[in-house]
Amino acid sequence: MPKIPVLDLPILPPQNNNQLPLHLLLQKTRVSCNNDAPTHTEDIVYSGAYAALGVDNSLRLDEFRKNFQVKVIRLDKEDMEFDLIGIDASIANAFRRILISEFPTMAIEKVFVANNTSVVQDEVLAHRLGLIPIKVDPRLFEYIENDVPNEKNTIVFKLHVKCNKKSGERLTVYSDDLKWLPSGSEYVLSTEKNASDSTSKPKTYTSFTSSQTSLPELSENPITVTEKIIISKLGPGQEIELEAHATKGVGKTHAKWSPVATAWYRMLPEVVLLQDFENEDAEKLVKTCPVNVFDIEDMGKGVKRATVARPRDCTLCRECIQEGREDKVALRRAKDHFIFTIESTGALPPEVLFTEAVKILEDKCERVITELS
Repeated sequence: MPKIPVLDLPILPPQNNNQLPLHLLLQKTRVSCNNDAPTHTEDIVYSGAYAALGVDNSLRLDEFRKNFQVKVIRLDKEDMEFDLIGIDASIANAFRRILISEFPTMAIEKVFVANNTSVVQDEVLAHRLGLIPIKVDPRLFEYIENDVPNEKNTIVFKLHVKCNKKSGERLTVYSDDLKWLPSGSEYVLSTEKNASDSTSKPKTYTSFTSSQTSLPELSENPITVTEKIIISKLGPGQEIELEAHATKGVGKTHAKWSPVATAWYRMLPEVVLLQDFENEDAEKLVKTCPVNVFDIEDMGKGVKRATVARPRDCTLCRECIQEGREDKVALRRAKDHFIFTIESTGALPPEVLFTEAVKILEDKCERVITELS
């Protein structure tokens, strides 16, 4: 392998007497992606790993605060892409797991079917309803206990759609047809009449003691669901009449309570040209990359040189290091720089999901510290 000059490593910090040699610094901070397999994938966290070189490898809080950064790259109503810089892979993975399985949301848990003559079975219909995202802040509600619903732990929706038999046209039932009932259930359960008690009357399954519209957050922003999700299709004369009760839960209980469609991260790609690619070699290199990571720069006097224009777009396909270019192009991944993406289901904005995930991780750390002390 040819010796790599320092100028080819613009992201690595400059060397001094208290730092590691360049080859060890690469092993510690970068994953090398070769033709056959990546190398140096493990994290070196032992404080005395480089004691023989006079380098302290222990984690220092002041250095962590100095290096840690969060940079938002893209943000809209549904998804968010940001960089987490200066953290370990275990911390990034902790955020991912919290977002998927530990962040609470509201989802339909119970479905009371009064009439269903559609081709969709009751069980499948209930499952589809449970996966419809509900646009409401789950922090306004409590977890249901002892199966006793009230206005603080249950949201009730009503669905009643019937296809006209005379028209002969089919009808599509969308999630928009779910109507929020702020005063609670409208269904009545039959009560068994005792022989000795002639005054027994049917009782309502659940009726809230106070309307949910009394909450200022809900009176100004009524509870809705994500629009235009197909629930079922009805033929002439078919009908669906049901009531759905949504409760608070977390994704590790069931995926319907997960607030994200998905959340994932990847290490920051680094593409380094170890030698100059000019003219024909530059054009060949640009054509080998399917995502246009490389570009051609005009150097003047008829000389064109390949440059790394968009390293973030690298998908690690390794096409650029084929055909004998492995010693000319280096593919690396930064171990402490993660490109994180959050896709929200719509219950909460993605930036709120991330800040709440940080609070959940902070609470976990405090519990561990409290139990250790």
